[in-house]
Amino acid sequence: MEFGRLITAMVTPFNEQGEIHWEETSRLIDYLIDVQKSDALVVSGTTGESPTLSDQEKAELFSFAVKHAAGRAKIIAGTGSNNTHHSITLTQEAEKAGVDGILLVVPYYNKPNQEGMFRHFEAIAKSTSLPVMLYNVPGRTGASLSVETTLRLAQIDNIVATKECASIEQVTLIAAGAPEGFAVYSGDDSSTLPALSVGAYGIVSVASHIIGSSMKEMIESYLNGDVQKAASLHQKLFPVFKGLFEAPHPLPNPVAVKYALTRKGYEVGSVRLPLVAPTEQETKFISELIAKID
Repeated sequence: MEFGRLITAMVTPFNEQGEIHWEETSRLIDYLIDVQKSDALVVSGTTGESPTLSDQEKAELFSFAVKHAAGRAKIIAGTGSNNTHHSITLTQEAEKAGVDGILLVVPYYNKPNQEGMFRHFEAIAKSTSLPVMLYNVPGRTGASLSVETTLRLAQIDNIVATKECASIEQVTLIAAGAPEGFAVYSGDDSSTLPALSVGAYGIVSVASHIIGSSMKEMIESYLNGDVQKAASLHQKLFPVFKGLFEAPHPLPNPVAVKYALTRKGYEVGSVRLPLVAPTEQETKFISELIAKID
């Protein structure tokens, strides 16, 4: 499965009642594909506030995104959890919806050992014919998938990629040891270009909601051998990469990017508790950040 180089982990638009805003979801999908040049969209990932979406909402989002994207971009369903059986059930729902692949996060809170993680991912992969992207984000899960376990999982036919947030060192070692066809994606916007330079295939991005077309240009410049242009674009985009998460102090994803989208005219609404909207100081910072790139 070719997911492309630029994957956007899509926010979930909510209306004033805190329900999914379907009309705005369709607008957002069009914008991310046509304007921001996303090759694929992750639906119901961390940025989509998956912990606060019900299984019914997730299944409806999967079907809606597949139908509305209509082949213009791949749809990757976030079906991972810290309950293997639950992830299998949700994965099978995603497969019925016609998604192109699934994203499976390392089980959080339980803190399984490496063998437990291997068996968790193996069981889910064996339950579906869909391509699987692993997702290692130790800062959120409290556990980290090792290089060795990742490479062991890469031997399973339908485990085709990983989204790696641990370190550039880990990206390097996985890219060096992975079988042909296994793709390593950075999960850190600010590491997009450095990760490409050590063997990553692409980025699963949050900032691409706002600067995706420029990120695509940076990636393509690097791949075409114009490293100087790629570096220049990276330097230009870097304040946005950092600012969306540090505005003016660390903000949980997707608080800042949702507000940034509203500033650009997309009625994606606020976030569900336990996340809260940005403060007045934070909204001022985000507004100024976005103004610099418009």
